[in-house]
Amino acid sequence: MGTVFSFDVRGGDLAPVQAALEDAVAGLHRVDEVFSTYRDDSQVSRLARGELTVDECDPEVAEVLGLGAEAERLSDGWFSTSYGGRLDPTGIVKGWSVERAARRLATVPGVTGVSVNGGGDVQLLGVPGAERPWRVGVADPLRPGGLAAVISAAGLDELAVATSGTAERGAHVVDPRTGRSAVTDLVAVTVVAPSVTWADCWATAAFAMGSRQGLRWLESLPGVEALLITAGDEVRCTGGLAARLG
Repeated sequence: MGTVFSFDVRGGDLAPVQAALEDAVAGLHRVDEVFSTYRDDSQVSRLARGELTVDECDPEVAEVLGLGAEAERLSDGWFSTSYGGRLDPTGIVKGWSVERAARRLATVPGVTGVSVNGGGDVQLLGVPGAERPWRVGVADPLRPGGLAAVISAAGLDELAVATSGTAERGAHVVDPRTGRSAVTDLVAVTVVAPSVTWADCWATAAFAMGSRQGLRWLESLPGVEALLITAGDEVRCTGGLAARLG
């Protein structure tokens, strides 16, 4: 998927944890084989060319496309798995694969905490230690090496953090209405939610919307908080974000 994944697993015996890690990594490679738009032989590429139907693909393809359709509905079209006449579910696949890997690891007996980070999109489950919550630093897009915030999962069994912006990959977020790079005043949107599948989608959609519309929309989503940073170094937050800082 063109990025780095890291795993932090707390608790459990070494052998079953290692076996689960190997299974999770194999699953991520399989996701890349199935969904990559850069591989001509991937199922998604073949589906886009009309060589396969959805029913002929792995069941995960229908699952991801269904989630993408729901994200498109909830974002009023600002998130989409197709634009410019081409199928491209990569905007949801990374978050979905991160969450799936984390939940696989959390099923290992004795495991008390899991953190999976895929290119800055993080799914947190459980706790890293007694009286110690998971904490995630949010990179400052305007000050390389600095942090814009630290998100704490204190008091929660599940939390996800996902960021969409231009700092790492340049202007790559597409406006589904035009099929071209989104014209936006934002440089980064970080979304905090229970599920990284949805946090990833919502960050992408809000980035394309721009700061004013994006903030209003994010405020309307239950269980979602966000941090938005504009090119002019203006910081905007949802009303409940303060409770998740730490």
